[in-house]
Amino acid sequence: MTQASATTPALQIDIVSDVMCPWCIVGYRQLEQALAALNIGAFIRWHPFELNPQMGPEGQNLTEHIAEKYGASPEQSAQNRAHLIQIGTELEIDFQFDTESRIVNSFAAHQLLDWAQDQNLQHPLKLALFEAHFTAGLDVSDPAVLVDVAAQVGLDRDEARQVLEDKSHVERVRERQSVWTSQGISGVPSMIFAGKYLVTGAQGVDNYVQILEKVVQEMSAA
Repeated sequence: MTQASATTPALQIDIVSDVMCPWCIVGYRQLEQALAALNIGAFIRWHPFELNPQMGPEGQNLTEHIAEKYGASPEQSAQNRAHLIQIGTELEIDFQFDTESRIVNSFAAHQLLDWAQDQNLQHPLKLALFEAHFTAGLDVSDPAVLVDVAAQVGLDRDEARQVLEDKSHVERVRERQSVWTSQGISGVPSMIFAGKYLVTGAQGVDNYVQILEKVVQEMSAA
């Protein structure tokens, strides 16, 4: 899938990401703006990463989770959310955080995304899952929620339910996670441009423009 019309061949960009990661959708939206500014077409492929693979099925209050994992106080957590909301507004991301916001296990979502890749609908599903989690506040570890979101982007509801019930993509997701962790990736978003250049974290529109210009220039010279 191409996210921008272009006069140059589409550039492949692999993004290692977790649906639970707000900086992943921030980084993608920044990248999207950079692609549009340069009129570069890109084929975006998402890859699985779990920030919290041991997260229980009940999930955890987000403020409590941030305090336990990073040592942040409730005040620091609130400041970080306010900062994200401000950035999100600039990028047309509607972050809806409150005291009841929760983080959940994302492994089932990754299974559905893996299946959606075979249906050529992985990218719209990924964006829809970000919106379901961060804007609608839905539990994207709940199979019923996942099936609903899948149907919204044109995936077959019954097939999506079957994928989750049969766990048919568990092994492939584990293998794909291992590919990236074995290469030293320990945080997300991690973006790989043209299979060669690894960039971690949300870099900002201007930095992505510079990265894209460099990659396209090298591709053109090859």
